[in-house]
Amino acid sequence: MFEIIEYEDKFEDRWDRFIKNDSINGTFLQSRDFLNYHPQGRFVDASLLVIQGSSIVAVIPACKVEDDYGKHFVSHKGSTFGGIVLHKEKYNIKTLQDIFLRLEQYLKDNHYVDAKMSQTSDIFSKKEMDLLDYFYYKQGWKSYSEISFYVDIEKAPDDLLRILSSSRRRDYKYSLKHDLQFRRLQTDHEIEEFHSLLSQNLKKFGAKPVHSVNELLEFKNKRLVNIVDFYGVYKRDAKLVAATMLFYFGKNVLHTQYLAQSQNKEDLNLYAMEFLNYNTMLLAREKGFKKFSFGISTEDQGKVLNIGLATFKEGFGCDYCNNKTYIKQFNKYSGGNGDAGN
Repeated sequence: MFEIIEYEDKFEDRWDRFIKNDSINGTFLQSRDFLNYHPQGRFVDASLLVIQGSSIVAVIPACKVEDDYGKHFVSHKGSTFGGIVLHKEKYNIKTLQDIFLRLEQYLKDNHYVDAKMSQTSDIFSKKEMDLLDYFYYKQGWKSYSEISFYVDIEKAPDDLLRILSSSRRRDYKYSLKHDLQFRRLQTDHEIEEFHSLLSQNLKKFGAKPVHSVNELLEFKNKRLVNIVDFYGVYKRDAKLVAATMLFYFGKNVLHTQYLAQSQNKEDLNLYAMEFLNYNTMLLAREKGFKKFSFGISTEDQGKVLNIGLATFKEGFGCDYCNNKTYIKQFNKYSGGNGDAGN
């Protein structure tokens, strides 16, 4: 008999052990250790646990969002992935049928007008999650997809240059003429340099980094010591011209969370981003990762594809996967017409 209970701080250790040791599609992004880096008050936590006796069968990291339309249950806004995180030994029809029925009844009883669940992409899961996708469909959830790009390092030839497009290969070879250096960023000052470069990069597009420099330093020095890393490309004058923040998903996926390069015209002619990406792919192979992830290149719930960015990533020999989000209405909206914009 399954029971749905609301998350409390007393469950933190059990939650994180479940994510790390027992889940089939959980990652550190759904751990309380990661989610709790956000200051209190930024989100209203509405996370749930599915319990059988004294055992956790599933967890659902989520937030409560209220607006003029009513109360919404959404995947935790502090993480890329939320949704239903399942026990690796409970991934079966009977369990999923029971979880969906009990979850949907809970959402109705607690007066949520709708729910929005962003599931872990298959490349970050221990196996493909087709059965979970099917149950969302079976229960009448609508969905949208964001296309994500990754390189299958495990299946790539020994000479990684062979999988690059002719233009990416040409640009990388051109970068070799400029005496660039690829190395790990280790000191706090180097992380501050990276954040400054990233801020300048995003400013061009009217955006800001999601994380502050202090949050990046907390990741590096305390919260994600063995999970987060930083690498950069330096010119011979020791100027940082391109850099990335990396997330290590076990030994399965090395993911580029941020990519930034100097926007100075002189620096753009160095092709430092090609140099950075290719060397990071080599790093993924050296460290034994199966896949190298570039992340998504979409906006507006996947409706808008950034063609330039997507084709740039594609040139590094990428395959494609979908990041899926599921939505379902459970009660009447309080105001407005049509669907709520959560």
